[in-house]
Amino acid sequence: MNKYFLIAFLTILITSFSYAQGNFPENGPLYIDTLVPRIDITINPDTLAWLYANVESDQEFHARFVFDNGSVRDTLDSIGFRLRGNTSRYSQKKSFKVSFNTFIDGRKYYGVEKLNLNGEHNDPSLMRSKMMWDILRQWEIPAPRANHVRVYINNNYYGLYLNVEHIDEEFVLNRFENNDGNLYKCTYPADLSYLGTNPDVYKLLSGDTRVYELKINEEADDYTDLAHFIDVLNNTPDENLICKLDSNFNAYDYLKMMAADIFCGNWDGYIFNKNNFYLYHNTATGKMEYIPYDVDNTFGIDWFNIDWAKRNIYTWQMDGAPRPLYSRLINNPELRKQFSYYVNKLIVNTLDIEAIKESVTIRKNLIAPYVQTDPYYPRDYGFTYTDFLNSFTQAFGAHVKYGLFPFLDDRKASMLEQVEQFAMTPVIKYIRHKREVGQKILINAKVDVQVMPAQVFVLYSKNDGETIQTEMIPSTDGNYNITLDGISSFDKLSYQIKAKDGIQQEKIMPCQAVVVSPSSGDTPLLFINEFMADNLSTISDEFGTFSDWVEVYNGDEEDVFLGNFFLTDNLDVPNKWQMPEVILPSGAFALFWADGSPTLGDYHADFKLGKSGEAIGIFSSDFLTVDTLHFGAQTTDISFGRLPNGSSAWELFPTPTPGASNVANTIGINEVIRKQDFFLYPNPVSENRIYFNKEIDCQIFNSLGEKVFEGRKQKEIAIDQFANGLYFVISENKIVGKFIVNKS
Repeated sequence: MNKYFLIAFLTILITSFSYAQGNFPENGPLYIDTLVPRIDITINPDTLAWLYANVESDQEFHARFVFDNGSVRDTLDSIGFRLRGNTSRYSQKKSFKVSFNTFIDGRKYYGVEKLNLNGEHNDPSLMRSKMMWDILRQWEIPAPRANHVRVYINNNYYGLYLNVEHIDEEFVLNRFENNDGNLYKCTYPADLSYLGTNPDVYKLLSGDTRVYELKINEEADDYTDLAHFIDVLNNTPDENLICKLDSNFNAYDYLKMMAADIFCGNWDGYIFNKNNFYLYHNTATGKMEYIPYDVDNTFGIDWFNIDWAKRNIYTWQMDGAPRPLYSRLINNPELRKQFSYYVNKLIVNTLDIEAIKESVTIRKNLIAPYVQTDPYYPRDYGFTYTDFLNSFTQAFGAHVKYGLFPFLDDRKASMLEQVEQFAMTPVIKYIRHKREVGQKILINAKVDVQVMPAQVFVLYSKNDGETIQTEMIPSTDGNYNITLDGISSFDKLSYQIKAKDGIQQEKIMPCQAVVVSPSSGDTPLLFINEFMADNLSTISDEFGTFSDWVEVYNGDEEDVFLGNFFLTDNLDVPNKWQMPEVILPSGAFALFWADGSPTLGDYHADFKLGKSGEAIGIFSSDFLTVDTLHFGAQTTDISFGRLPNGSSAWELFPTPTPGASNVANTIGINEVIRKQDFFLYPNPVSENRIYFNKEIDCQIFNSLGEKVFEGRKQKEIAIDQFANGLYFVISENKIVGKFIVNKS
């Protein structure tokens, strides 16, 4: 039995409530950047030599990983280790991939499955990627976390590396609160040009790798969503572009990304080099999300003899080359103004260049000792420690055309000269809603307005009736919300958001009203499927605490939004604890901790279960009964659950299955686990006593999970107080027998 079970399955099985804006996880111990952690890799020397001799190979080999940041020191055996990168594979200073889950399925380290250890071999400052990742995160773009680390292999110092968060299903889950959509890794020549309606035409290869490489849902290998997005992007008439694009792509965050790419001089991304980005189909919104990666060719790194600090922001793409995601946006008058607004906002209101220089200087001093002793730092371009010190203020020459700080100054100055000064129409994004208790619906949106003051309204109709306009309430940072009363779960609601700026420019979005469909009137098939009222050592929560727990199972054919339902241990108070705003897919399970500590997280209820027996109930927002259960006294570390899932039959589980299917034979009790030397008689029993062939310490439970007897060294038990029915004999946390009482 796993005593330290982690509830990772929740993040796999539960899909988030619709919320478009990305989340930004903290650095934590793994990505701490106020110091320089040490990473040790121990690997067979012959294997390491093979890796260096076969630089194109992606084969992973067993190794040991040790992480030490001064406060945390962890050792993980059987990690996967290989080279990574493209042209950097042929550099002297290699880049590496560390995988925690290749050889131990499901393993994570501080929530991640893989690390990218990048050598940054063409950057004398070793700072460019880190700077851009930090700028993107400040700019609220879903970018990887990153920090500098010292890398040792077989106790030999291999140099200073940048530890960059890997983009995978864990990354998108942490940013968008879902990871069941398609994730495409897009590499050269991924220009997003239209190739046809057949989704398979987008499975084209560059060498041995797909240009649009599917990284989630690989087995399905379905490119329909990508083909549709590219079709919309390329073939929608100009007059319909904003509406169609808004339904299929997070365009407004990409306008921000365009501004950041150009400010940082990132020519190796989509716009210039059709390279180095991901597209994620966010299933909470139905829209594609743009995610950047590999940003080392920035801040004055150049191989094209182009001055990236002065290149025009409106003609950033490679001359004459198709880049529809850039060109269609930049050539649309309304979107062009919005792009210009975000350029201004980034370089004038968001980024403080002098503060960036100060922060970078602090980091420069932090990493300097480790650069000075980096044995691979000089090997590719002849960099010296003096070059490192000078790289912040001076150009190295060759491909390094700028020092970091002069590039920042020149790029800001040229962007201010180039940016067009027109007032944009309001931008409305991150529109979302949720039903609340008492026939209410909460609606939220984020609105960017250039000319203040702003007014934001919701236009809504109930059951296709009269359209009503109501002003929304501003909160913080451009967010607006309103609660509409009198909207029951049986009402249809249609709504749009209208924003008006200080010069009376208006915008209404989305182009087609959002429709909140009424309930069908059918109660969804949510079940209290398994619970444990005395969890001493079976399963711990994310804090290592062993608390009571309740498992909810969705036996319906449809996904169910749990935020419309309550869980309670008091059937007279049906709305005691509202379940989190997540969608539970059909056939999936959600595990909730009944620990009375809701402040610990979304899956921690505000009640505890009574070991001596009580009730559990699920109720709708209209207080309709969905499922209830009364249970009796419970036994430590034995759960009570339905077998099969969602059925009316309840069984005891000495080996509980929290968050997983209650399966017979393997982890259930439909077939009794018997000790070979134990039996009971008579069975069925119609008299007042049942007999065992030897003395045992035991407990007896009825079919409702109620403990009806407990004793030590029992060889016979009086059953005159037992009602007719099925009973289970438990000894040493195992079911050793069952019997039927059938009194005449």
